[in-house]
Amino acid sequence: MATIFTKIVNGEIPCFKIAEDENYFAFLDINPIKKGHTLVIPKVEEDYIFNLDDNTLAGLSVFAKKVAKAIEKTIPCLRIGVAVMGLEVPHTHIHLVPMEREKDLNFSNPKLKIDPIEMEEIASKIRANF
Repeated sequence: MATIFTKIVNGEIPCFKIAEDENYFAFLDINPIKKGHTLVIPKVEEDYIFNLDDNTLAGLSVFAKKVAKAIEKTIPCLRIGVAVMGLEVPHTHIHLVPMEREKDLNFSNPKLKIDPIEMEEIASKIRANF
């Protein structure tokens, strides 16, 4: 059965898309810990990042870097934090989170409630900088 992320890639579930190529996809997290919190995934369904073949893993890292640079141009922050936890959805995903301090990358922080219109505005601005 397809993961929720594969359903997003296939357009079966809506998202706030940031970027896509033939192998990778990036979209805003709908339960962000910071504005601009983005998920980057390979289109191939693999639960564990270190089970990806070397080329897919390398490509995912390069794609995530491009997305991170677009987020940095859009969301004021000191850095883009990177987290790979992989327990929430059985599909490899990288969290990219704008940060001012280390505690900004704490996933036990309260999730933000952002209006869908604002989410689309954020996604549009990041897309423009991609």
